[in-house]
Amino acid sequence: MANDQLPLIFDGHNDALLKLYKAGAMAATAGFVTGCEGALDVPQAKAGGFGGGFFAVYVPSPSNKEARMEEMVKPKYDLPLPEMVPIADAMPVVMAQAAILFDLERKGALKICRTVAELRKTLGSGVMAAIFHIEGAEAIDADLHGLDVLYQAGLRSIGPVWSRPTIFGHGVPFSFPSSPDTGPGLTEAGVRLVKRCNQLGIMLDLSHLNEAGFWDVVRHSDAPIVATHSNAHVICPHSRNLTDKQLAAIRESDGMVGLNFAVAFLRDDGRMLADVPLSQMLRHLDHLIEHLGEDRVGLGSDYDGATVPEPLTSVAGLPSLRQAMADHGYGAALIKKICHENWLRVLEKTWGG
Repeated sequence: MANDQLPLIFDGHNDALLKLYKAGAMAATAGFVTGCEGALDVPQAKAGGFGGGFFAVYVPSPSNKEARMEEMVKPKYDLPLPEMVPIADAMPVVMAQAAILFDLERKGALKICRTVAELRKTLGSGVMAAIFHIEGAEAIDADLHGLDVLYQAGLRSIGPVWSRPTIFGHGVPFSFPSSPDTGPGLTEAGVRLVKRCNQLGIMLDLSHLNEAGFWDVVRHSDAPIVATHSNAHVICPHSRNLTDKQLAAIRESDGMVGLNFAVAFLRDDGRMLADVPLSQMLRHLDHLIEHLGEDRVGLGSDYDGATVPEPLTSVAGLPSLRQAMADHGYGAALIKKICHENWLRVLEKTWGG
């Protein structure tokens, strides 16, 4: 498959904003335009046919990342969850990362898209299409006033939690082997959040939510159920992955799942080691397609937020994944669906056009 025949990839999750925030916020955005260290920037996106995706705003917890990574290469691990982040601490970080996203738009690196029509137009323009996404709702108040304000600023997707608890619900720990059934479900504020997101047309991302919370969203939401960056639990029994019963509920809702490139959620042994062949990613894709159907599977790389397979260390390597799909027997129509069409389909159902 020649590079000029490859469909653009629209991706379910990246942490480029966090990377830029840590690198010095506004000063780092110029590097994103011309080329910088990391998995995602404008030159690498053009080289790899990366058309855009969900740009996550994320509030990091104080932690020793090196110690965490050392634990996750072991055969078994169960990392304690960080404590809840107070809204007063979360809000400045969310504002800073959102400002970075707006600065990238001003510099012409991307276009923040608020409708599917804008997404389609931008994907054909040569400019990255970006969705303003928040991973973990720590900056949202219980009355949801902050949600309404952020929606007006362009927010179109939110995860109620990133693993640690929020006032809205509980996430899964980084634990292997483990079921995602690790604690209580949504709080009363969490149910209100789900219903308000439905009213506004904000997509709910359940990737880090525990199983009890997942089923609460299924009960209370009238939108498609989506996990932007999660994999098949039957292949990799990590708490972060989705059981076949959860996949059946996602199919029933006409939602979708984006394949996570993070190696600990791909490998059978759950270890955070990068020597993962593309064939292992295809095992997960095969299982997701079998249980969800061809219209409900996409990609959710977690670039700049996770250790990924060696052939895909940046978006410039994405042609090798498309080629692996073709060599595996996926037809051109299915590859195009996985690369971007399925995201457009589910967003059209969620946003209303």
